[in-house]
Amino acid sequence: MIKLLFLTAGGAIGTLSRYAVSGLAHTLFGSDFPYGTLSVNLLGSFTVGLLWGLFESESLSPASRSFVFIGFLGGFTTFSTYSLETLNLLRDGQVKFALMNILLHNFLGLVLVFGGFVLARVLRH
Repeated sequence: MIKLLFLTAGGAIGTLSRYAVSGLAHTLFGSDFPYGTLSVNLLGSFTVGLLWGLFESESLSPASRSFVFIGFLGGFTTFSTYSLETLNLLRDGQVKFALMNILLHNFLGLVLVFGGFVLARVLRH
């Protein structure tokens, strides 16, 4: 039961955080490209790498892991939105933006997971 409460709390906080970050990106960069989704997915990628590196050798309770990795980051990142926005870009004939969206999310996402992990190792030593 406690695990479900942690998942729910993490998901709610992650969702509210996604809304805030996405809205900020939309305000700063406009709406020609799905910058909000890109921002949360890249920030989420970096965060999962950082936390993975920090908690790699630390004992973290299963409830805490569920809160952070499943709840918060699951509510924060937006793969389904990314997929829909990419499909909409293709549907609207914006192939260049669709390809850019795919490449940026996937390539930079992987780079940021690795970067977060490396930063965690540096911080721990």
